[in-house]
Amino acid sequence: MFRKVIISLHIWFLCLTGNYATEVTWEVGLTKERELIIAEGIINNEGNPTILYLSGLNGNEPNNNNLNELVSSYAEVAAPEDINLIVISRANPEGDQLQFPPVGQAYTENTVSHVLWRWIGSHAPDLIIINSDDDFGFREAITNNGIAGFGSIPVNELSSTNDTVDFLLTNAEMQHSPAKMQLKHRIARTPLDLAEQLASIYGYDFSAPVYVPGMSLIGRLRLGYIDEVEELLAPYHNGVPFEVSNSSALAGQLVFAEHAVLTGNQQSLLLTLQAAELAFDEFGEPLEVAPMHYEMSDSFFMATPLLAKAGVITEDEKYFDMAIRHVTYMRNMLLKENGLYRHSPEADVAWSRGNGFPALGLALTVSDFPPTHPARDVLLGMLVDHLEALLPYQDEDGMWHEVIDYPGSFAELTSTAMIGIAIKRGLDKGWLQEETFRPALDKAWNAVKIRTSFDGIFINACTSTGKMSSLDDYLDRLAIFDRDDRAGGMVMNFAIEMAGL
Repeated sequence: MFRKVIISLHIWFLCLTGNYATEVTWEVGLTKERELIIAEGIINNEGNPTILYLSGLNGNEPNNNNLNELVSSYAEVAAPEDINLIVISRANPEGDQLQFPPVGQAYTENTVSHVLWRWIGSHAPDLIIINSDDDFGFREAITNNGIAGFGSIPVNELSSTNDTVDFLLTNAEMQHSPAKMQLKHRIARTPLDLAEQLASIYGYDFSAPVYVPGMSLIGRLRLGYIDEVEELLAPYHNGVPFEVSNSSALAGQLVFAEHAVLTGNQQSLLLTLQAAELAFDEFGEPLEVAPMHYEMSDSFFMATPLLAKAGVITEDEKYFDMAIRHVTYMRNMLLKENGLYRHSPEADVAWSRGNGFPALGLALTVSDFPPTHPARDVLLGMLVDHLEALLPYQDEDGMWHEVIDYPGSFAELTSTAMIGIAIKRGLDKGWLQEETFRPALDKAWNAVKIRTSFDGIFINACTSTGKMSSLDDYLDRLAIFDRDDRAGGMVMNFAIEMAGL
């Protein structure tokens, strides 16, 4: 009778208010054999407490069907003020030996353990209810260590009293777990808060003038730390030799370009132009394509924004002409039918950062192109087309994945930040439709904040990646859960973009 009364009241409330629960399906991750682990749930309000049911740690457990039915039953009666529900009914479909907290490289060692640990941590439920004879130390690990840097979460065993709609409806006032409180603190950071936190950790080494540390220096320049950055540039201004012999070093010269634009420094100007001139022969004629592209989509970022900056500094259109020449060449080589970019011709794989590079590179380049240049609208069209192609692949949490269009590949941080910068720039400049792209930007920004700790530790930043020859090579790239210079620079610049600096 009690259950019928509660359900009747909630149905009446829903009819009165027109508010209905949102049913969500998440791609949690892949097993070692590439089987997809799924979560299903009901999100009534992002700020409400969340209960997660975790079943199948030993393989298939009894009551899995009951948990799936719980989702559909709860969807019929849940109201906006009610608890959020997540169910992972087949957490370990291949019955692997699990270990918590997981050790080894994600996601090639202890694959399922890493998948569950990081995904559950970044969703920070307030209560976990386990249906398993053996939890492989899961409860103890969360109690002693917290989960994935977020803090502890209470864990209970599944019972006949806590697998019902009544149980969910009567726990709306549940206290938040320490993990959820940490998640909320991360989300509460303003863009400037996050940018300054990362600037206190990243951007203090330019011993190799390449793009990975360089992005943090660019971020610190944008934040106003000009004197401190100039100390790192001084050796090169004073003649310390280095060679621009690879794409990473070519993109690293963007630091000098940004510094030259900000300050007018002549040494930075000279170094910028020396690098940009590599796209021309000894007679000053443009090459067919900028050098050191290696047939990789990285070069949309590695070469093109630098050429545009050289054009801004000198007001010489030859640099803008070379930028469109380079982009057109690379686009013809790498664009897929679905509007994404393959990383290289060696594998028809839409790698995460292999799409982040074109998005970011084109956004930066178009920003510097003269409005009157005949190729400016062509470049802008390329950017908008690419961002529109990326939108359907953004996941429920706001992330893009290690292989953009491969279900269950890990949610990758650096590409999400890079695409986020491009979208924010596009919205600010009026290139993109607000109603289409603003929700995507807001989701991406929250997702990045959640996966960035207060001490600069990131969840799932893909390691350095050159040309790979197969889909498996990309799926098996190390997903860093630690401090990372590349993620530090990209996320810092995403935060600065969000701050509107």
